[in-house]
Amino acid sequence: MAQSTSLPVQKIKMPASSLKNWIGVVPFFLFALLFLIMPSARLFIGSFTDEKGQFTFANIIQILDQPSILSAYWLSIKISAVTALGGGILGFLLAYSVTVGGLPKPLRSLLITFSGVASNFAGVPLAFAFISTLGRTGFVTALLKNIFHTNIYDIGFNLYGFAGLSLTYMYFQFPLMVLIMAPALDGLKGEWREAAENLGASTTEYWLKVALPVLLPSILGSMILLFGNAFGAYATAYALTGGTLPIITIQIGAQIRGDVLHNPGLGYAMAMGMVIIMAISLAGYSWLQGRTERWLK
Repeated sequence: MAQSTSLPVQKIKMPASSLKNWIGVVPFFLFALLFLIMPSARLFIGSFTDEKGQFTFANIIQILDQPSILSAYWLSIKISAVTALGGGILGFLLAYSVTVGGLPKPLRSLLITFSGVASNFAGVPLAFAFISTLGRTGFVTALLKNIFHTNIYDIGFNLYGFAGLSLTYMYFQFPLMVLIMAPALDGLKGEWREAAENLGASTTEYWLKVALPVLLPSILGSMILLFGNAFGAYATAYALTGGTLPIITIQIGAQIRGDVLHNPGLGYAMAMGMVIIMAISLAGYSWLQGRTERWLK
């Protein structure tokens, strides 16, 4: 009688629970829920709610009917576009100088450190710094007046207007551009330049036909990010101008917290308009960054 042989039963090890792998991201999701999802939902609901808590389209209609609100959007867009363009160009040139421009490495470390600090220096401290420097009695204003007998306010400059606020925003715009573009410039492969030189291309031809086309999506995407950074700024503008320059963020604050222009529903609707513009900007930034990453991998 044949003996039956029993094969050893191999125990299939079940993968360990991945629950512990999610513990580290719980604070992120909690933060996003409390400070992003819930406020956005509150804005959306408040945009279609009147003072009695009933559904209405009146808040959306008021935005389109009031020229002052549309002009506030347009003013914010202009300031954001000017500072994004100016900060983008200056930041790119500085990033180029410390990456492929051949400047000493200690200078690069100094500029990157300064950019990391300056890109986050905003609000009341930044406004006070510019008032102390370029205000009507500021240090630089008095210096120009006493030494060169030139009063910059007599020739049209105004720190508390469009030009002054744009200049103030530039202080944190170009350092952010440096932080974004420095890794992109480092990602340019040396083989590309060697191949261009072997084919007889000059330095100018290399940058115009190889490097800039590769970097262009990253440059444009970074400028879009700068646009959104300036478009959502509030504290710096309010502290500098005292609310006299009617950009959209100040107008929203006046509607939600003001004593005269107190209409929270309209303020929420205006904020939703900002969210839509910011979402479009971030979508454009993500698309352009995706095109850049294909080249810099």
